Amino acid sequence: MTSREVVAGDRRSVVVVLGKGDDPVEAITTAVRQHGIRAAQVTGVGGFRSARLGFFDRARKAYEPIEVDEQVEVLSLLGDIAVADGETVVHAHAVLGRRNGSTVGGHLLAGEVWPTLEVIVTEVAPELARRTDPETGLALIHLDGHPDAAGR
Repeated sequence: MTSREVVAGDRRSVVVVLGKGDDPVEAITTAVRQHGIRAAQVTGVGGFRSARLGFFDRARKAYEPIEVDEQVEVLSLLGDIAVADGETVVHAHAVLGRRNGSTVGGHLLAGEVWPTLEVIVTEVAPELARRTDPETGLALIHLDGHPDAAGR
């Protein structure tokens, strides 16, 4: 994994290029922490040798794994970066394209990049905070207390 910070006007972005064998969640987390990104949006395209996605089961309050044991194109990787319990956390979803043109999607739990994954992380605010929602057990973004949250 390599990364480089790019500044355009008042907007800061980090370009993260992952190589064969990299785990996308680990690599993106490492890159944003190295660059001090605490709140951002994430987009990416590329390919995986395999992946583990998840579908959130409301009754169990846990992700039901969706194993993808084949080479796939990462058609869309979308997500955000926020702070939970003082740590910067990546939350990403992916739509993966199979050889036959069908797709599978879900919460990105893990993967093995092949041959590359190109990710753009664009800072959106100084900090967004996540708090555990008691009903779901998920760490969700909360805007209360953020200066831009008033009246919205």
